[in-house]
Amino acid sequence: MSFHPSSTSGHQPLEIVVIGAGLAGSEAAWQAAQRGLHVTLYEMRPHRMTSAHSTDRMAELVCSNSLGSNLADRALGLLKNELRRMDSLIIRCADATAVPAGGALAVGREAFSAAVTDAVTGHPNITVRREELTEIPSDVATVVATGPLTSPGLAEAIRRLAGQAYLSFFDAMAPIVTLDSIDFGIAFRQSRYTPIAAASEQETTGDYINCPLTREQYEAFVAAVHAAEKNSLSEAEADETARRYFEACLPIEVLAARDVKALSFGPMTPLGLRDPRTGRRPYAVVQLRQDNVAGTLYNLVGFQTNIKWGDQERVLRMIPGLENAEFVRFGQMHRNTFINSPALLRPTLQWHDRDDLFFAGQITGMEGYVGSTAGGLWAGLNIARVVSGQRPLTLPPVTMLGALLTYITAAEGANFQPMKANFGLLPPIEPLIRDKRQRYAAYAVRALAALEAVLLEEAALQP
Repeated sequence: MSFHPSSTSGHQPLEIVVIGAGLAGSEAAWQAAQRGLHVTLYEMRPHRMTSAHSTDRMAELVCSNSLGSNLADRALGLLKNELRRMDSLIIRCADATAVPAGGALAVGREAFSAAVTDAVTGHPNITVRREELTEIPSDVATVVATGPLTSPGLAEAIRRLAGQAYLSFFDAMAPIVTLDSIDFGIAFRQSRYTPIAAASEQETTGDYINCPLTREQYEAFVAAVHAAEKNSLSEAEADETARRYFEACLPIEVLAARDVKALSFGPMTPLGLRDPRTGRRPYAVVQLRQDNVAGTLYNLVGFQTNIKWGDQERVLRMIPGLENAEFVRFGQMHRNTFINSPALLRPTLQWHDRDDLFFAGQITGMEGYVGSTAGGLWAGLNIARVVSGQRPLTLPPVTMLGALLTYITAAEGANFQPMKANFGLLPPIEPLIRDKRQRYAAYAVRALAALEAVLLEEAALQP
């Protein structure tokens, strides 16, 4: 459902600026343009690249190619369905470029970013300017959606505006290998928790490729991760504040350093899998997920790492089935930055003391691809309402988007960390539903009903 501001009818379109053409910025620009505003979208690439991006395309995915669960009774599935109901460009393009990933929504990287780029650049109300902004415009309504890799110049401008220090963490990208370089004499296709009766079929048609390890192979791998040379951080990056890792995306070497079994309970868990060669569950497993539409590239799921590339290749070739793998991208770590949103933003995503300034995406602490997209949608919707003389909207916290917005703007500022969509953010249902799957399904029904009520109410108020 779209809300079109009547104040632009028959007049020169109202103007806004969006800074950053990632997931959040592209979504914000699209939503505002769909509501009749003229958007100038600034993107500094390719004139100034980041440490993680490799193209000039909009919404380029630099970590995983998965947008998480697509199931209606999962937190990310619910958030996607809320975004679909609000006509999200990013989710529409993801649906159109999806690749097999079980119950998850994964996309072909190039096809997805090309679809977003074509949609944004082809919109008659959007003008794209390929240049870096180092100041936040003060004379035009603006959405800042520069993400965790905000350029130093603009980061300093935001720091001055905030009047306080940033919080930051490190994130890392997972390696990618070619499909035809994987040894299927060892590796096997299978999705987790496949019923036994269908296992033989899954061995050739499962959405994930699995590389099984024995206990001896696993412990040797962990020892090699320990011994491998890591990339050193700059003096500024080594500051204690800057060294806060985001717990949901830890590098494998950080997990391995915590406990010898940590990886086997994390990204290398064998739960729900059976090695067809033995008929038994392996001690540990490395999973690979399709990374492009053609199905020729696969990424190592959860294998973000800061190991130097030479050692990284040696260590990763210890994984059974990847001894001769062709690595088209090695893992690397980059510095992510986010603002202290509880002190600086309202639930509408407006700046605390400036009504026409919005922040959106990962820079606000809404973590993950879908969370970033959701923030962009809400900022784009609300900036369109504000500049056309309407009140900005808030969502009830029983919706997943409303719960995320409530969290990032009401959490304890001293301990604020990024947050992904999860059912723990939602108010409980009374009486308590003890079965978890039934409870999550009830959360989803309640959320979508609440969202529908908001959309219908606002539509009724439109002239």
